[in-house]
Amino acid sequence: MRPTPRKAIVARLLSVAALAAVCLPSAPAAAAPHAAPAAAAACTPAQVVTNGGFESGTSPWTQSSTSVITNRSGQSAHGGSSFAWLDGVGSTHTDTLSQSVTIPSGCSSASLTFWLHIDTAETTSSTAYDKLTAKIGSTTLATYSNLNKASGYTQKSFDVSAFAGQTVTVAFTGTEDSSLQTSFVLDDIALSTSGDTTPPADSVRTPAAPAYTVSLSSNTSGTVWTGHESATFTNASSTALGEVYLRLWDNYHGTCTAPPITVSNVTGGTAGALSVACTALKITLASPLAQGQSTSIGFDLGITVPSGADRFGYDGAFSFIGNALPVLAVKDGAGWHLDPYTNNGESFYSLAADFKVTLDHPTSLLVPATGTSVDTPGSSGRTVTTATASKVRDFAWAAGPFTKISGTSPAGTAVNVYSVSGISSANAQSMLTTAKSAVDAHAARFGAYPYGELDAVIDNNFWFGGMEYPGFVLDLVSTTALTHEIGHQWFYGIVGDDEYNSPWLDEAFTDYATDLAQNKTGASCWNSVSWASSAEKITNSMAYWDAHSSRYSTVIYGYGKCALHDLRRLLGDTAMAKLLKDYATSHWYGVSTTAEFKAAAQAATTTDLTSFWTTHRIEG
Repeated sequence: MRPTPRKAIVARLLSVAALAAVCLPSAPAAAAPHAAPAAAAACTPAQVVTNGGFESGTSPWTQSSTSVITNRSGQSAHGGSSFAWLDGVGSTHTDTLSQSVTIPSGCSSASLTFWLHIDTAETTSSTAYDKLTAKIGSTTLATYSNLNKASGYTQKSFDVSAFAGQTVTVAFTGTEDSSLQTSFVLDDIALSTSGDTTPPADSVRTPAAPAYTVSLSSNTSGTVWTGHESATFTNASSTALGEVYLRLWDNYHGTCTAPPITVSNVTGGTAGALSVACTALKITLASPLAQGQSTSIGFDLGITVPSGADRFGYDGAFSFIGNALPVLAVKDGAGWHLDPYTNNGESFYSLAADFKVTLDHPTSLLVPATGTSVDTPGSSGRTVTTATASKVRDFAWAAGPFTKISGTSPAGTAVNVYSVSGISSANAQSMLTTAKSAVDAHAARFGAYPYGELDAVIDNNFWFGGMEYPGFVLDLVSTTALTHEIGHQWFYGIVGDDEYNSPWLDEAFTDYATDLAQNKTGASCWNSVSWASSAEKITNSMAYWDAHSSRYSTVIYGYGKCALHDLRRLLGDTAMAKLLKDYATSHWYGVSTTAEFKAAAQAATTTDLTSFWTTHRIEG
């Protein structure tokens, strides 16, 4: 999705002059010889906290006062003679203790442990007056209080594997109120890594090879659709599959009491309760599905399009119907991906699937859709549009009295532009010219466009700027935005990703592709760059960006594409072009991860890219 025009302007104003501390030389380097792909790092078990027992003085700990690390009387060590004693003053007081550690990558587990003793003069059994907070980085692991008092030490343990490959601070903060002491005593703090080499992030994803068959009929305006959908799929995992989840994404646009997407009369399984704000529906299969086995589920489907020029909404006589068909959620080594809907970007994560969608509608309505469409006469005054699409991640369509113009790109892709009323013929023709140019430019760089025809639906009332679906985009009259949305046919469409957890993999890559298509080199990237905090990274998830929405466009679109321009300058134009084309080929109809892209980039050069990723805040 292209951000709103205001955000788009902000993102484009990012890049004016080089920041010396970050940018690489503007002149392309000679293409480096290709090194063999690096093998995953072997796990060398390690304990990365230094002086965790406090027996070697205070270094490298940072303490709020010289009395925190101590061996004074009044408390005792868990082991040895020294310990860390936070608080115990009996008046308003705060003590802190911290150490920066680097957690190596390559191991399957990392565990933070410490021994904690709490004694207190507080007598309450219900109020936490005095507290100890344990954190790693910006993540709070636990909070303890006077209510957790105990006669001796107890060991606390936390899985911190998610921080592998990062340098983070382990920190403890103790606070007391105005009376009655509580002592928080720490000893033998350790952060240990162990286990085999971390498996690839894209281990088995299931349900695999989904195929959807849909038959819907609309009301006279194209705002209400009813019919039936079925989904066939295979369990690719060695673990039996007892249930699946359907994502009913557009229920975000309504309420749970009046959802715009309704599923009923389920066959092949039993429907459970809606969850994740009514955007997820669990279906328990009739019998568990073993690895390699296939089955089908079916259900009646109702779609009610709400008012609004949105990716799911109607603007006057024109309906835009994106993300309305229920699709199967993905399960992998992390479990089911049931992320919430975000209106700030995308949450959508699905595997490449086949769709056959039959749309029965009034003949007065044109119905552009994902895939290749064929119209046949229906009952009196109606037309049946049958759209067929292979290896796409979603299906979208629109309905309305559009004005349609068509053409063919020089490389042979059929392009259709559908305009709402109010779009001039000159603007429609300009968008057709842009679409033909863009689809060929992207195809030349990343691989031939595989989806047959390409439909662009143009409405200047879209608040979001533009939105991508396979073979179908919604857009304003904007050369840059349309080039961007068509670029998404490769990054998200062909080379898939988990859009909620790794939004940079489609948005930054697509904005970089847009620059290339428009002959922009990114030579002036990083002007006035300013990271909002140490937690802000190009690779942050939508959970972070929804909480920091004003920074989303700046970092994901702006800093993200600038980082790719910097990588091109480091590798050289030829090597970077080969890297991206080869990467697209190797992930064609698959799923990309940050770790895989970093590995592919490293394999394309003999230069160690570790500092490049760190400087550009690309983690994973």
